[in-house]
Amino acid sequence: MDTKLTDNVFWVGHIDWSVRDFHGYTTSRGSTYNAYLVKAGKTALIDTVKTPYVAQFLENVKAHVALEKVDYLVCNHAEPDHSGGLPETVRACPNATVLCNAKCKDALAHHYDVSGWKIQVVKDAETLALGGKTLQFFDTPMVHWPESMATYLVEDAILFSMDAFGQHYASGFRFDDESDLCEVMQEAKIYYANIVLPFGRPVATTLARLGGLKLSIVAPSHGVIWRSHFTKIVEAYQAWMVSKPTKKVVIVFSSMWNSTRVMAEAVAAGAEELPVEVKLIDAAATSDTNIVAEVMDCAAFAAGSPTLNMGIMPRMAATLTYLRGLKPLGKSCFAFGSYGWAAKGTEEVSQYLQAMQMAPVCEPVTCRFAPDAATLAGCRAAGRALAEVARKA
Repeated sequence: MDTKLTDNVFWVGHIDWSVRDFHGYTTSRGSTYNAYLVKAGKTALIDTVKTPYVAQFLENVKAHVALEKVDYLVCNHAEPDHSGGLPETVRACPNATVLCNAKCKDALAHHYDVSGWKIQVVKDAETLALGGKTLQFFDTPMVHWPESMATYLVEDAILFSMDAFGQHYASGFRFDDESDLCEVMQEAKIYYANIVLPFGRPVATTLARLGGLKLSIVAPSHGVIWRSHFTKIVEAYQAWMVSKPTKKVVIVFSSMWNSTRVMAEAVAAGAEELPVEVKLIDAAATSDTNIVAEVMDCAAFAAGSPTLNMGIMPRMAATLTYLRGLKPLGKSCFAFGSYGWAAKGTEEVSQYLQAMQMAPVCEPVTCRFAPDAATLAGCRAAGRALAEVARKA
């Protein structure tokens, strides 16, 4: 495996082939915890790995330098998938000083006992000379935590971008040009949708600021390292950060005795009458991780649920709650569903869509028990209305 970024700069992280859940995010292709070693007159480690993998991480470092020769431990982000190995690394590298911004220092103190650590706070745009190589630190607040920071290796034009431009993607290859780019871009989209989506404005600010740097390599904290196709991921970010709509209608439903399923199929049939992409998704058979990746760039969204206990199906409630927290922007919408005694399910779906500031294309459609011909005609009409919006995207 090629772990060399450039002369005296190495990947020393860990490939997590088996992880399938990342605090609710389904990581179907695993992940990596990327950490980097910069050797110069002085030596710097940039980030660590999750706690269970710190022993192998330290072995990776020792393949290049004795641990007592490590001078600095840069912590770009206090989240434990990056900092979990830091306490053991501090113990193993007795001459190292932890470098982080002030907010990160505070966060680390809430995660770990840092009383014996040597910590040096670095300011935004501050530089540190290593002797032949220079690190520069840039605060990137809310991309995606308040203390997030990126580190730039000036002479080699390498940006260690933390969670920006990452993917939960386990691979024996470290670089984008060695990997299946379609898979990498799909995982980058899923990653953005599930982690970065609510922070479009901070992402835009960060892109504008860091975009002025000379960049030969962009090395995120998860997934492959960008050395050949960085313009492709930047273009994608520019679309994702504004939820730029594509000509796509997404219909998500839960069903109990297939009545709401039949209504969802009618919505899809109506949308398919126009030349747009249509995705019909059963929430019970699809992870929220993949649902939000589809919704992020759709122009129009429909959600349906039967009424259960004067509310909606638990699986649909989970999906809509997850979507609401991620704040997809600029969608037209439609709510529908069946009921037996009270039409509360569709009403609750409408409330979720309203909370996400989606614009309804028509009134919700409900039916008692099985949908009749008139109900299905209303669903098809709503599907066509959604597709009309998507066609103009």
